[in-house]
Amino acid sequence: MSVSSFDELLALCKEDLAKQDTILRKSIRPEEKLFLTLRYLGSGCSFMEIHYYYCLGHSTIGSIIRAVCGAICRNLESCLEQPKNEDEWEQIGLGFEKHANFPHCIGAIDGKHIRPIKPTDSGSL
Repeated sequence: MSVSSFDELLALCKEDLAKQDTILRKSIRPEEKLFLTLRYLGSGCSFMEIHYYYCLGHSTIGSIIRAVCGAICRNLESCLEQPKNEDEWEQIGLGFEKHANFPHCIGAIDGKHIRPIKPTDSGSL
C-alpha cells in the first residue's frame, strides 16, 4: 500500500479509532492500529506473530483488528456496491463456483493470500 493510500484511509477512519489517553497509560494511536490491522490482513500473520512484533496482548490485538475492520467497513460502505436481491447474490455465487471453483462463495477481497494447511493424518488428500 502506498503512503498516500494509507494516509487517505487513516483520514477516513481516524475519528473512529482514536481513544483518549488516561493517567494510567497512553492509548494506542490510530496510525498504529491501522498499520497493525493491514499487516495482519496482508501478510496472514497469526496473532502470536503480531504479539511479539508489537508487544501487545492477544486480546488487545483481536479487539484492535475488529475495531479497525469495522471502522473501514463503516467509512467505505458508500464505495461498496451490494446486490439488491437474492437472485443477484445467487448469480454471484454461481460465478465464483464456475470461474474459480469456489462453491458457496459470494465475495472476495484482493490481496489476502491464505496458506492452506492440510489436516493431520490426511495423507495425500
